[in-house]
Amino acid sequence: MRDIQSGPPDVAIAVDRVGIKNFRLPLVVRDRARGRQHTVAEVELSVDLPARFKGTHMSRFVEALSGFAGELDLVSFRTLLSDVRERLEAQNAHMTLRFPYFLAKASPASGAEALMDYACQVSGEFVGEKFRQTLTVCVPVMTVCPCSLAISDQGAHSQRAMVTISCRLSHFVWVEELVDIAEAAGSSPVYALLKREDEKHVTEQAFANPTFVEDVARRAASALSVHPRVTWYRVEVESFESIHNHSAFAGIEGRNDREGR
Repeated sequence: MRDIQSGPPDVAIAVDRVGIKNFRLPLVVRDRARGRQHTVAEVELSVDLPARFKGTHMSRFVEALSGFAGELDLVSFRTLLSDVRERLEAQNAHMTLRFPYFLAKASPASGAEALMDYACQVSGEFVGEKFRQTLTVCVPVMTVCPCSLAISDQGAHSQRAMVTISCRLSHFVWVEELVDIAEAAGSSPVYALLKREDEKHVTEQAFANPTFVEDVARRAASALSVHPRVTWYRVEVESFESIHNHSAFAGIEGRNDREGR
């Protein structure tokens, strides 16, 4: 049968990325407490396409993913992306896996336990022979406004904020480590299950530790800047303001001395 994809295009312009997205795949990730955790990833996978080809071979992306064992680590991720590049005869390849990660979290006073889910993402790329991988974790926290607390006779406005940490690593880092860094940066962690004694504890803890969105970004960045296995990081914090019709945000990007070694 004719291979239309390999023929010349009507317009001879190279395509930076072409591939598939919204493809779901069973995934096994490392879990600090239980060893392994089963989840489901949404996959985006692409390669570059030279100007001389009309189209890519979409079936080959699915073939590569179907042969993936499902256990995610640095070696398997790199191997899969390398396989895709070879199958598609491409110079560059890009892949993003988005998946929920669940942690059993005990409430601070009662000890009642429930699962918290965190949105995670692992993205990687081959650009020529250079490989780079980035881990991203989104962590909700609570913040209490220091200004509101200082100027009000009673109370202060508080809200939920989302801390998004992206980092490149020299060696393996647990998702839980990044969750801990994000939660320590806010006024208080957020919990799935709270009894009355827990609500009292969380409220008092948060009001004793007021934080601007800038404070949260700085605290997280400070912890990442000295992490021995983080070579590059980006922290983005969005505060879903309770007394404004908009969000507040802050971001910091940094590079440790180990980057590129």
